[in-house]
Amino acid sequence: MTVDERIERAGVLYERAVFGGDSDGLVVADRGLDAVEADLALARGRVIHARFLEDRSEDARELEFFQRAADLYERLGEVRGQGEALFWIGTFHQVVREDNETALPEFRRALDLATQVDDRLTMSYALRHLGFADHMAGNLDGARTHFEESTRLRRELGFLPGVAANLIGLAYLTAQQERRDEAAALLKEAAELAQSTDSHGVLRWIAGARKELDLT
Repeated sequence: MTVDERIERAGVLYERAVFGGDSDGLVVADRGLDAVEADLALARGRVIHARFLEDRSEDARELEFFQRAADLYERLGEVRGQGEALFWIGTFHQVVREDNETALPEFRRALDLATQVDDRLTMSYALRHLGFADHMAGNLDGARTHFEESTRLRRELGFLPGVAANLIGLAYLTAQQERRDEAAALLKEAAELAQSTDSHGVLRWIAGARKELDLT
């Protein structure tokens, strides 16, 4: 059901309870509105995270929204939503707080839940960020495994901006392993994918990677 349909249904069930004396539907109304609130909390948290990526200023509401969404989805038995919300909780800790120790259990649980319901997009995100954690810990082989599996899933989904973003991560790994020609080729493919999808933010990341890795 859409958000509008859930809200409209809650209104109908309210009228049945107040005017018709049938309060049995109020539990259904509560569940529908909990689903709306969970979706809204997740969306608000993501907007705040995007703002953080622009100005690098932490907003504690981000974590509050993601935690609220995760709690509501769990209460509703919405495995897909819960997995996505847990991923974003992990992202907050990893990206905003730079705390991989706290982030890792969230990513692993998110991956487990997403796998249960074949939510390959959330799986790809969790794998990507597990790759970041491995890279920061110096586990280059583990990082490559996670990035490559994430990239495979994104190719299957046709999520080309996400493929391009992952190729940047793989380029950093490859350059660190002294395979500079391969790293340059990865960035070239990433740029082609980003250009074909008007992913200007990803193009900025590619330019930064080329400069940092001296692959201009």
